[in-house]
Amino acid sequence: MEDLILVSFGMHFKSLRVAKGLSQEQLALKADLDRTYISGIERGKRNVSLINIVKLAEALELPPKQLLDFKFKE
Repeated sequence: MEDLILVSFGMHFKSLRVAKGLSQEQLALKADLDRTYISGIERGKRNVSLINIVKLAEALELPPKQLLDFKFKE
C-alpha cells in the first residue's frame, strides 16, 4: 500500500510541476533540492518529508495542502 501512495503522490506532484511549466531542474533549483530527488518523488521512489513538502510548495507557489490533495487506488 505504501508504494501505491508514493506513486500516486508522485504522479500528482508531476502534474502540478508540469502545469507550472517547470522542468525538474528548474523546480529543484527553486526548492534548493537536487534534481534526482525531484525525479525520485515523481517515480514514487521517495517518501517526502514535511520540510521538503513545504519547500516544494513554495517553489511551485502553491499551498502545501495542494500537494497532498491526491487520490490513490488500493
